[in-house]
Amino acid sequence: MAGYRSVDNVEHRTHIAKVWGIEESSIPGKGVSAYEMFEKMLEKEIRGMIVLGSNPVVSNPNTNLVKSALGKLDFLVVIDTLMSETAELADLILPGSTYLEEEGTMTNLEGRVILRKATRKLPGEARLDWKILCEISELLGKGKFFPYQSSKEIFEELRKASQGGIADYAGITYERIEEEKGVYWPCPEESHPGTPRMFERGKFYHRNGKARVTPIANQFPKEKADEEFPLTLTTGRILHHYQTGVQTRITAELNKTSEPFIEIHPTTASLIGLVDKEKARICSRRGEMILKVKFSPGIREDTVFVPFHWEGKQSINQLTLPKLDPQSRMPEFKACAVRVTPIEV
Repeated sequence: MAGYRSVDNVEHRTHIAKVWGIEESSIPGKGVSAYEMFEKMLEKEIRGMIVLGSNPVVSNPNTNLVKSALGKLDFLVVIDTLMSETAELADLILPGSTYLEEEGTMTNLEGRVILRKATRKLPGEARLDWKILCEISELLGKGKFFPYQSSKEIFEELRKASQGGIADYAGITYERIEEEKGVYWPCPEESHPGTPRMFERGKFYHRNGKARVTPIANQFPKEKADEEFPLTLTTGRILHHYQTGVQTRITAELNKTSEPFIEIHPTTASLIGLVDKEKARICSRRGEMILKVKFSPGIREDTVFVPFHWEGKQSINQLTLPKLDPQSRMPEFKACAVRVTPIEV
């Protein structure tokens, strides 16, 4: 909820309800994580979905389950600017907007709120994402709760909704952002200078103002390497592609210089019988695929690395483990047990 408020906190819920002009009891409770939503689809507990600017068919672990889950939906809507693997499964595709076509604020990693102006007109029948959501709300009979006519009006609501919260935007205005070239949150009132460095003089978010250091027991990967699957697979990014590759895989020059591969230590490769730049089979308990081998003395001998930017038969997330962290509910993308073998000629 706005301001880093918790949906489980009655006081926080009451504040948001007043801003929205609704009863506190009408705000739904805590939901499930992104991956768990797909499990709910298989159980028919979730019957419809709107996906905005995301490609879970490639980005999620155990992608075969994800595809099956999306196929169980009664209705799938995808709002995006390019045709993704998820959009190909949709019942309805709505053309959204890119960052060049929309105006709004963005908060970067240092907490600076900046204003981004639109520099291009929307092409064809494309619409601003927030306008699409407002029109959907109108069709659902909830239009009075989405009366916005501009991104600035949406930001003004955020200022009210976040007021008094940890991430307080109340003192930030479009005018201040432009004049000051960005404003740091938390910024509780317009006379406040913003907070370039949090906790510099203490005042942590505990009643005594002090920080707490909590020891956490070390956790090993949920799926350990064993005799059948003796190596650990970790996934990640490479320079040439971005996220699930929807934007970059359509660029011919980028695809000329990169393709999915399995990075492995030369010593490990020698024991297995792999040849650099030749192909190998990688298997986990969830599936298998064939990739080109890339020798790398910089990787651990018990670990292999595969980038995740590709789809279909080239998607490494067919093999990754969907076990979730008990607190964040994030999938364990970075470790699962695999076996690598040469391709028999």
